[in-house]
Amino acid sequence: MVARWIPGSLLVGNVRKNLFLAYKTLGVVFGGLVTSPLYVYPSMNLSSPTEADYLGIYSIMFWTLTLIGVVKYVCIALSADDHGEGGTFAMYSLLCRHADIGILPSKRVYSEDPLLHDQSTVARKPSKLGKFFERSITARRVLLFMAILGMCMLIGDGILTPAISVLSAIDGLRGPFPSVSKPVVDVLSAAILIGLFLLQKYGTSKVSFLFSPIMAAWTFTTPIIGIYSIFHYYPGIFKAISPHYIVHFFLRNKRQGWQLLGGTVLCITGAEAMFADLGHFSKKAIQIAFLSSIYPSLVLTYAGQTAYLINNLNDFSDGFYKFVPRPVYWPMFVIATLAAIVASQSLISATFSVIKQSVVLDYFPRVKVVHTSQQKEGEVYSPEINYILMVLCVGVILGFGGGKEIGNAFGVVVIMVMLITTIMLTLVMIIIWRTPHALVGLYFVPFVIMEGSYVSAVFTKIPEGGWLPFAVSMILALIMFVWYYGRQRKTEYEMANKVTLERLSELLEMPEVQRVPGLCFFYSNIQDGLTPILSHYIKNMSSLHTVTIFVTLRYLLVSKVDQQERIRIKRLGPNGVYQCTVQYGYADNLSLQGGDDLVAQVTRCLQRHIKTSTDRQSPASIEEEIAQVEAARSAGVVHVRGKMRFYVGSDAGCFDKVMLRFYEFLHGICRSALPALGMPLQQRVEIGMLYKV
Repeated sequence: MVARWIPGSLLVGNVRKNLFLAYKTLGVVFGGLVTSPLYVYPSMNLSSPTEADYLGIYSIMFWTLTLIGVVKYVCIALSADDHGEGGTFAMYSLLCRHADIGILPSKRVYSEDPLLHDQSTVARKPSKLGKFFERSITARRVLLFMAILGMCMLIGDGILTPAISVLSAIDGLRGPFPSVSKPVVDVLSAAILIGLFLLQKYGTSKVSFLFSPIMAAWTFTTPIIGIYSIFHYYPGIFKAISPHYIVHFFLRNKRQGWQLLGGTVLCITGAEAMFADLGHFSKKAIQIAFLSSIYPSLVLTYAGQTAYLINNLNDFSDGFYKFVPRPVYWPMFVIATLAAIVASQSLISATFSVIKQSVVLDYFPRVKVVHTSQQKEGEVYSPEINYILMVLCVGVILGFGGGKEIGNAFGVVVIMVMLITTIMLTLVMIIIWRTPHALVGLYFVPFVIMEGSYVSAVFTKIPEGGWLPFAVSMILALIMFVWYYGRQRKTEYEMANKVTLERLSELLEMPEVQRVPGLCFFYSNIQDGLTPILSHYIKNMSSLHTVTIFVTLRYLLVSKVDQQERIRIKRLGPNGVYQCTVQYGYADNLSLQGGDDLVAQVTRCLQRHIKTSTDRQSPASIEEEIAQVEAARSAGVVHVRGKMRFYVGSDAGCFDKVMLRFYEFLHGICRSALPALGMPLQQRVEIGMLYKV
């Protein structure tokens, strides 16, 4: 009896936990998706629409929500996680662990690390597609650029969602007050966004408990109005679920119908957040929330809007507020405005999270990242990124000034992310899951045709506003690709010119080289050997500290690293010389904040290593070694890093000349790694050196 009761209680507990998490997703994951009815119809360039046109448009939106939202994301994409993390880059890291597809050999130095394979299935021979990527450096570069571009498109989403959501919500003032001009709405929207961005430095912990109730109120009130509108205006609206209305729509409207796809695609805005925010919630919680509330809410809300518009054919430019009944107009205006702000906050926070992960994994130039919550590791803030986003968001509102133009820009971001996800998910199916080709084709062909049609439609909008997010995303993707390439070329040079332990012993035996008192943290990018800057340092300084620890900050292609695996230390050959690896994943919070904290943690780990190592038999020698470490720390701590520059010779290839010179520019304007760890300025030493390519 007891044996049966315990699993039942655990099951009830899991159900409650998933339901609670599903409720919390409303305020974090689905803000952008569930507020899309505010701007979908107003973003469409309709010309003398008819009842049949609206039925065709609703049919397109219904099947887009069903196929992309339910089939693609809920049923398939959420299973392509990397240690619980989602998004295009998570899929890229998953592919990297199962196939040798890093763009440079140096990226594969740690491919045998068990941390990278603890979720792997039984080892198999690479698939034919995997072998193709392993052989082709061009294919590997394209794949990396595609993954990066997907991340950058999500950042573009963080620029446009606040702009279009808040602008569409505040536009509701013009219904009751026709005297309110469009410039006034633009200025009010910009002021709200400026206030929202200025509050980012305080974090969202204090107000985040309001997010889910606000979005729940929005999610459950809009379909109620939709149901009222259906019965009041057009009870037969659900006949439009039949796909033949889509066929008739395109046969009747031809080119104009194809161009209208650029507006209908906005009904699925924010769906990528289901996958990208997977690391903050469970898969089941996201599935429960979407299938039980978000999907029905959107289907009913769009049905209600369409039913109203069939009876009021030319009201599409204000398609949301016009279908709201007058008695509840102002309550819905307040809820819509609050929901738009929450949706904006969700995308802003997601942008900070993406930037933080990119910086941690060394795919983006170092910017300041501040953790605004001690309890929630994903709650971060970047001052530089925040103010850039603020300028771009306000510039979008004041520059474009209209929902249609912003909608054109938004459509480019939305569908490009989804197409990239479709392609990478197909690679995961073939290379990792080994899905039968017939099933892969059943997934790939329909979604590429559908999303390809959307892409072709939104690309016609590039001259009409769509150029902005595309340009921003391409610039960001280029920056990330160049930064990653430069960092990898640096590592490649260091691996080829590393200092061996034998060479270090020779350098220390030179008569002019002295061992000076103190504890030195010598930062290096490599583990198998020592950085070539070391010999440059010893020759110039003619000294090395009595205790020198070569520290490697190792960013793994996994989401999280166990705390006990965070710091690894081993003794090297010469007396007082050690190697330390500080490792963490792209979703980890780098908890080593502050120079004293790093020194204390590494010192404790070093002393533990000395006590437990088997190559010291005498207790006296152990005590002597520990005393040496304590004396060195008392004498003073210094943090040494190399400040390398590439020397691009005339014999270098054109690709290297362009990429590495751009990398040098980025390296010169980004933050130093040591201040990011909180190292005191007076303890830092930089050694310059040229690396010849």
